[in-house]
Amino acid sequence: MTQSTRKFIGTVFLLVFVMVYAVFAVALGDPVMARLPETLRFGYYVVAGLAWTLPAMIVIRWMQRP
Repeated sequence: MTQSTRKFIGTVFLLVFVMVYAVFAVALGDPVMARLPETLRFGYYVVAGLAWTLPAMIVIRWMQRP
């Protein structure tokens, strides 16, 4: 597989992944957030906001392989 093909596949995957992840994070967080204190809400937003970066790093490394 050429690097340009990997980049195309990786880009499409990342776009779809981020959209699905955002919907999942909102669907999970919305009912729970109403009952939590503000400090825990902040923690959830920090974790949910950064959790997508780990899978993205793996895909980006795969895309950059020669």
